[in-house]
Amino acid sequence: MTDLRLTVAAELERTRARTEALTEAVDDSDLIRQHSPLMSPLVWDLAHVGNQEELWLVRDVGGRDPVRRDIDELYDAFKHPRRDRPALPLLNPAEARAYVRQVRNKAMDILDTVRMEGRPLLADGFAFGMIVQHEQQHDETMLATHQLRTGAPVLSAAPPPVPAHPVDGEVLIPAGPFTMGTDVEPWALDNERPAHVVDVPAYVIDRTPVTNARYAEFIQAGGYEDPRLWGEDGWAHRVSAGLTGPAHWNRDGVTYTRFGRVERIVPDEPVVHVDFYEARAYARWAGKRLPTEREWEKAARFDPATGRSRRFPWGDDPPEARHANLGQRHLSPAPAGAYPEGASPLGVHQLIGDVWEWTDTDFHGYPGFRPFPYREYSEVFFGPDYKVLRGGSFGTDAAACRGTFRNWDYPIRRQIFSGFRCARDARPEEVG
Repeated sequence: MTDLRLTVAAELERTRARTEALTEAVDDSDLIRQHSPLMSPLVWDLAHVGNQEELWLVRDVGGRDPVRRDIDELYDAFKHPRRDRPALPLLNPAEARAYVRQVRNKAMDILDTVRMEGRPLLADGFAFGMIVQHEQQHDETMLATHQLRTGAPVLSAAPPPVPAHPVDGEVLIPAGPFTMGTDVEPWALDNERPAHVVDVPAYVIDRTPVTNARYAEFIQAGGYEDPRLWGEDGWAHRVSAGLTGPAHWNRDGVTYTRFGRVERIVPDEPVVHVDFYEARAYARWAGKRLPTEREWEKAARFDPATGRSRRFPWGDDPPEARHANLGQRHLSPAPAGAYPEGASPLGVHQLIGDVWEWTDTDFHGYPGFRPFPYREYSEVFFGPDYKVLRGGSFGTDAAACRGTFRNWDYPIRRQIFSGFRCARDARPEEVG
């Protein structure tokens, strides 16, 4: 139990350090400004993570009196769309910082005494793990807001590693069953559960995400001018949004703007900031398709030698820097093949980190799904409006990324760190 408390305390402190770095990097005027109608002001995210911590750890787990019940409605994400949040009477930066410190002090005091048992919410420290993941998810959202802000650069990081050997091509994933989802991951969220066996026909999947160079070929071949590639829904969006290439690519076709810096496009880096429709159109142009969610997860977790599903492509050990590009360690995806130690047993690379990967699957619950600890985390989003993304990005923290982790968004969204890889049905001669 002592080890669990120490682990939880370290994760809470590590996560808060990232939140503070993202919010201290800019002045107060930038904190309260809305940099895009798609995003909240950074100061809203800051107070929101504190409010969620208060609701779940201070009031629910700890049974303590409210710190600021009067602000609950202001920071309820379901009551106020992002575009409307700047007009709310939000806490100012100094008030928000003081509030999250006060809540954290109470949460740490509760951590010292609460029993991690008895209630499902407390088993294995789940409530604390949920709060860590929630704050890390908002940290990634704040990182995306930084990408949308204008002005001088304020964030910096080392460049990602360069691959010793280029990686390209496809991998055949054999037909057969595998276990999708989890019953044993202690901090897994409700939409990752329960574990269930699915039978997947043989298919072929790209060894790496689609790169900038490959995507540039699609643009140069007239991919954005061919409605046959897009489908009716995708073409309507491409026209109305005026899409001509990934977000943040500049008109010169050779540079992009990343966190305030104009840089040359790296050809073998995974393309990022494309929406589902762009990904699908590229896949059709390439004579392929997007993988389904179950195909993506089988490629990421299935071990053909044992028949079991791993936590991660490389095994069950938590991610290290040698495995994947996670946690804002770098401010860009790494070139294809940069993490050979993170590859799956069948040789599929960079399934974790770098870019969230679009799948051609609507977001839904698994058979036997049960909402926990509240419906609004997952269930209210189920249906055809949202597409599933998998694998995390360079801005995703390891605490909020594993082989079973599921993300979802509207198919038109591309302010997120989204990319993709292609798949196709296996040909008879490939499986014979």
